[in-house]
Amino acid sequence: MRLTKLVFSAGLAGFPIALLAQSAAPSAQGDLSVTIYNNDQALVHDEREVNLPIGKSRQDFPDVSARIRPETVTLSGEGFGIIEQNFDYDLLTPAALMQKAVGQTITLLRTNPATGAETRERAQVLAANGGVVLKIGERIEVLRDDGLPVRVIFDSIPPNLRARPTLSVTVDAKRGGTRPLALSYLTPGLGWKSDYVTLFDEKSGKLDMQGWITLTNSTGTTFQNARILMIAGDVGQTQQNYGGYNSRPVRPRGNVAGTESGGAQLGDLHIYPIEGRTTIANAQTKQVSFLNAEGVPARKGYEYRANWLTNAEEAQSAASVLKFSSARAAGIGAALPAGTVRVYMRDTKGQAQFVGESAIPHTPGGSSLAIRTGDAFDVKVQPVVDKREAITSDEWVKYSRWKVTYPDGTVKEGYAEYPKSYWRTQVRYVVTNARDVPVTVDVVQTGLHQWWWWYDLRVPEESITGQQDSADSRHWEVPVPANGKTELTVTYLTPW
Repeated sequence: MRLTKLVFSAGLAGFPIALLAQSAAPSAQGDLSVTIYNNDQALVHDEREVNLPIGKSRQDFPDVSARIRPETVTLSGEGFGIIEQNFDYDLLTPAALMQKAVGQTITLLRTNPATGAETRERAQVLAANGGVVLKIGERIEVLRDDGLPVRVIFDSIPPNLRARPTLSVTVDAKRGGTRPLALSYLTPGLGWKSDYVTLFDEKSGKLDMQGWITLTNSTGTTFQNARILMIAGDVGQTQQNYGGYNSRPVRPRGNVAGTESGGAQLGDLHIYPIEGRTTIANAQTKQVSFLNAEGVPARKGYEYRANWLTNAEEAQSAASVLKFSSARAAGIGAALPAGTVRVYMRDTKGQAQFVGESAIPHTPGGSSLAIRTGDAFDVKVQPVVDKREAITSDEWVKYSRWKVTYPDGTVKEGYAEYPKSYWRTQVRYVVTNARDVPVTVDVVQTGLHQWWWWYDLRVPEESITGQQDSADSRHWEVPVPANGKTELTVTYLTPW
């Protein structure tokens, strides 16, 4: 495996000129370190040199995230105490200026498109709700957006509007002078995700994999020349959505967690640093290549899952499954952060073509992975319920017990019971293969333990020996010859 540090930047194209000019203005940020988690959360450390006067003073920290979580702010340094802090997020925009000007007087500058002559009028802003209502002299007008050259001139900027997101902190310093102040806070809007590009060669049984990390910034603020750490793992938060009962998608068989350690860690989380420093502009996407593995042993398989008593009228496609390992011996040797694996294969002309994708969770090093890339065109399975009949046995089940004591002291006991019955179900799985090479299909029967009273499952007959994965699932590895067919027959005894 080879780690790479390639960077590709894109974004900002098509943004208004005013915003571009704002982002190009000198930043007030200091020495920046940004730790980005993959749940749309980031921790910003910003160390700035600040000249504090003796006593109480208000210190402004512009260029913080516009989506800062004020309750997470900490400011540390020597020789001062914090009295209060305020986050001024009411940013200076044309709409905000007009809203703050309600009740005030402004100047309208109109240009005659025919002569170029300019006229000025003083107007009082009456309202700015979905449109601007003005009082000019004794008449009432609506400021229209009809393409005519009209400019609005404001006498001043309201004191509570900021050109950039600003955190204001009132401090009480015991001594004056310049010193470093360390500002840290959490903010949403900075996130990252992983994507994997995999080129699979079925004939050689090997694959090449490249991993990309994609950073996004929607905080409203550009982070200049920052050290970046990316954290993989699930970080607890007080407000988390419940995924619902059995909300995780069914993954193919063959996914086994590994036991290999490696890479930088923070507690139970994994760290992926970006080498050197980089700038993450607002509304920008940035990609970093972090994994490059070649010649990883891999194989393609097929899997079909049948629900209990499925009786398909026609054959259904088996899932195409790609299986490989992230172990060192296989050529990867790294923990893989959660993301999407996209699989490509070369066609007869040698051109790489997309054949499917699948999501993987956070995966420790040394794991076995099985990812579903799609449905097979030529490999089909048709489950058929050939016979189902009730069987009543001589067994009886006690389900209640009673005891009665009479006034004369006589005690009588008894119980109730019912006959235990079984169902015999004969299922045939018809597996066909239209490929010119033999294949093996994992046929999985699920739903064998759907309710609490399904405590007794028996498989007295099966044409291919199967394996019980759990109380609810059993599977068979069915070999199918090239351009051929195999029938798997199974008899189940169940209490329902």
